[in-house]
Amino acid sequence: MYWSEIFYILTLVLFVVSLIMSGIVRSRYKKYARQHTGNGMTGAMAAERILRSNGIGDVTIVQTVGTLTDNYNPTNKTLNLSPAVYGGADVSAVAVAAHECGHAIQHAEAYPLLMLRKALVPVCNIGSMGSYVAILLGFLFSSTGLITLGAVLFSGIVLFNLVTLPVEADASRRALREVERLGILTDDEMVGGKKVLIAAGMTYFISLVTSIVQLLRLLSLARRK
Repeated sequence: MYWSEIFYILTLVLFVVSLIMSGIVRSRYKKYARQHTGNGMTGAMAAERILRSNGIGDVTIVQTVGTLTDNYNPTNKTLNLSPAVYGGADVSAVAVAAHECGHAIQHAEAYPLLMLRKALVPVCNIGSMGSYVAILLGFLFSSTGLITLGAVLFSGIVLFNLVTLPVEADASRRALREVERLGILTDDEMVGGKKVLIAAGMTYFISLVTSIVQLLRLLSLARRK
């Protein structure tokens, strides 16, 4: 079997796995969204408590649009929570909100990997746009140099995903620690919160592996050329 066929098979398998993982994340989110918090605390309320208990008073909690679009923006220091998380008084909402608070805590502590990921954002953007253009032109003009350039640019995406994985894992670890320390979730509710965050974390691992396989395939194409 040729290397190109192996890469095609791996890419297909990883694509299917990523779809499955995405389905698992949504399934677990919906499952524990039906488990209401015993204290009636919403995601926004939990976020407010976590931030204040860590002495973070310059982060604004904002309700954004969409589903599972939650994020922390270090540029303007906003904690952006989707409607279901912002106003949801359930285990999933609290877990997701706490995870984003984990990023805010990382930022407040100048967590090195978060700072590195922030610095890599422009590199990733350039790589995502420029790599495919270079590769396409490389094939059109049978240019090994352009294909190699595309692979080099794409490596920026791999590096970004490589840094993102431990950043997200650390944010989840911080989230669970804060939720438990502050008594926001009971022991029974913590089980569901952990499952939601573990499933979400696996999607970042799949993204990393997928990008590595794609990079190896590009390098293989450049080598054959």
